Amino acid sequence: MIKLTPADLARTYRDPVSWAILAVDLIPIVAIFQFGWGAAAVVFLYWLENLILGLVAIFRMGATSSVNGVSGLAGFVFLGAFFAFHYGMFCFVHGVFLMVFAAISTDGEMGGINPISLIDYAFSTGNGMIWFVAAIAGLQGFLFIRDFLMRGEFRETDVMAQMAEPYERVIVLHFALFAGAGLLVFLGEPLIGVLALILLRAGWGVVQSVRRQWEIADEPTAKVDEASPI
Repeated sequence: MIKLTPADLARTYRDPVSWAILAVDLIPIVAIFQFGWGAAAVVFLYWLENLILGLVAIFRMGATSSVNGVSGLAGFVFLGAFFAFHYGMFCFVHGVFLMVFAAISTDGEMGGINPISLIDYAFSTGNGMIWFVAAIAGLQGFLFIRDFLMRGEFRETDVMAQMAEPYERVIVLHFALFAGAGLLVFLGEPLIGVLALILLRAGWGVVQSVRRQWEIADEPTAKVDEASPI
C-alpha cells in the first residue's frame, strides 16, 4: 500500500514535469466548461489514453529488447505482436461496452463494432478531443524519452516486466471507468459525477508521479551498490 507523505509530495512537485502531468490530468475540466463535454467524452478520453499507453509500452519493450542484440529483438517481434493483440482485444471489448453506455446515456447511435470505427466514435464524443489526446500523447512521449531512454531505465528492466506494467493501471482504470460510466448513466450524468471522475484520475496520476520520483531517487543508490565489492 502506498502512503503519501508531505515530504514525498514536496519532492515530487519540485520537478516541473510532475506539474505538467497534473495539468494534463486536470485539463478535462477545461473541456467540460469550455467545450461542453459530458461523461461519455471524459470516459472515452481515458480509453484513448489507454491505447496511447499500450503503444508506448511496445516502444519500451523494443528498447529493452535491444539490450540483448539480435536475439532480443527477435524475441520482441513475437512478444510485441502477442501484447498488441492481447492488450488491443482487452481495450476493444471495454471500448464496446463504453460505447453502449454512451449511446444509452445520450439516446444516440452507436458506431461500428470494429477497432477503427470505435476509435472514430471515441473522437466524436467531445469537441476538440484530438487536442486533449495530443496533449496526453506528447506527455507520454516526453516521459518515454526522458525517463526510459535518456536515464537508461531500459537497461535495468526486462521485456516481460514492460509487457505486464500497463495492465496494473489499465485493469484498475478499466473497471473503475466501466463502473463509473454505468453509474453516471443511471444518475443522469450529473456534473458533480463527471468532475469526481476527473479528480479520481488526477489522484491516481499523483500516486504515479510520486512512484516515479521514488524510482529516480533510488537510482544513485542502486549504482553505488552495483559498484561496491562488499
